[in-house]
Amino acid sequence: MQIASHSAAFWFLSDCWVLIIRSFKHIFKNIDQLLGLVLQPLMFMLLFRYVFGGAIDTGPVSYVNYLMAGIIVQTAAFGATTTSMNVALDLKRGIVDRFRSLPMADSTVLIGHVVADLVRNLISTVVMILVGLLVGFRPDATIQEWLLATALLMTFTFAVSWLSAILGLLVKTVEAVMWISFMVIFPLTFASSAFVPTASMPWVLRMFAENQPVTHTIEALRGYTVGTPVGDSGWIAFVWWGVIIVLSIPFCGWLFRRYSA
Repeated sequence: MQIASHSAAFWFLSDCWVLIIRSFKHIFKNIDQLLGLVLQPLMFMLLFRYVFGGAIDTGPVSYVNYLMAGIIVQTAAFGATTTSMNVALDLKRGIVDRFRSLPMADSTVLIGHVVADLVRNLISTVVMILVGLLVGFRPDATIQEWLLATALLMTFTFAVSWLSAILGLLVKTVEAVMWISFMVIFPLTFASSAFVPTASMPWVLRMFAENQPVTHTIEALRGYTVGTPVGDSGWIAFVWWGVIIVLSIPFCGWLFRRYSA
């Protein structure tokens, strides 16, 4: 019994690895995704740094230091939606039906997309930080704070990727996935503390912005990297995204099995 369970675990991990490599190949052979990996972070950073940087008062923190956490979270959020597009493409092209004929676990298809997009977003974040350093970003985080920031960003990206996988399974068309993702991510990132302090917002919008999970993620990431007060945002952000991961993975698996049935 124990040998059989070990063998099943080995083949499951092996299947996951094959599907992860498959997703990596799609990323690095697709010129659009490669451009998004490098140019999108660069464009957002330079745009907000030099267009809005002189017009927004962020107090004792320079605007580029204030901006970095928001840009990182926004780029990770939009990058994680690649999962939904890839899942929708697999369903549209019928590749999932071919996978079903093979002796492999169904969930490995989703795991391959999610893990590949997680690594993709980490690469994009590194590119963005390097660009930020060139335009004035000056972090003062300790090693422990960098580890916390990395863990939070990975948890956030992992959660959004699984939510995106659910969207890809429900919608099934790339066009619908793109506009629905935009309609969800855009207000959550802009109606937050990503680009301006929430104190400048109207009361109703401010209440929403200060209590939604993206703002807590940004505030915690900002605190870890440049020393602004973290408050309760750190543990609240981890709890938010941890609960979303716990709930979304089994629901995503159920949707996938339902589609495959």
